Amino acid sequence: MDETLVETGGDGVAIVHMNRPQTRNALSAEMRAQLAGHFEALAVDEGVNVVVLTGGPDCFAAGADIRAMASASPTQIALRRTEKLWEPIRTFPKPLIAAVNGWALGGGCELAMHADIIVAGESARFGQPEIKVGIMPGAGGTQRLVRAVGKFKAMKMLLTGEPVSAIEAEAMGLVSEVVPDRETLERALHLARAIAKLPPLAARKIKEVVLAGADQSLDSALLTERQAFQLLFDTRDQKEGMAAFLEKRKPDFTGR
Repeated sequence: MDETLVETGGDGVAIVHMNRPQTRNALSAEMRAQLAGHFEALAVDEGVNVVVLTGGPDCFAAGADIRAMASASPTQIALRRTEKLWEPIRTFPKPLIAAVNGWALGGGCELAMHADIIVAGESARFGQPEIKVGIMPGAGGTQRLVRAVGKFKAMKMLLTGEPVSAIEAEAMGLVSEVVPDRETLERALHLARAIAKLPPLAARKIKEVVLAGADQSLDSALLTERQAFQLLFDTRDQKEGMAAFLEKRKPDFTGR
């Protein structure tokens, strides 16, 4: 059985399903490799403008595969080069929405934080419990979590290993919105389809500038924003969007 599945519907949206329900979608080496391959392919697929990542109705991803790590040496861990498998997701240029039900723990929480929008079901639980097995987050958990929720909320999660509920996660800024479990994927798809109808070059530039600016000074980030803003005036979609606005009609965006 494939550990991941990709579904496309011809509407500019692709769904990437994690598919190891028997292990609560523990992130095995094979699953990570498959995810990396899917995101590499989707990055250059001109028929896809937005991607939704989900683990299913009961669990997003319950972390790393502890059995595969328990007896490993530092050298063995280093030689796995798992950062290379995260890279296609980290650098994915198109909008990415995570639809999270149930557990998003450890690597699962880190995976969700790679998304641009997180839609959480009421059952969702987010946590970085690595400290409870003698280690620490190793795929961005100490860095992305602090950037998302601030030092004090992040340190509480990291040092206790205790998860937070979907409602708590929304209050601290870790998720975009909370919906009933049965609506999680459909709400994520609704957002994805809405974004997919908008100019894809503008959407990608927004993502690029937001992520780049987070690690720049304000002056540098404003320069990056200004240059990207100016560049979009060389696109057909800018001309079409503004013409449609002035002519009081629906725009026909083509991604050019």
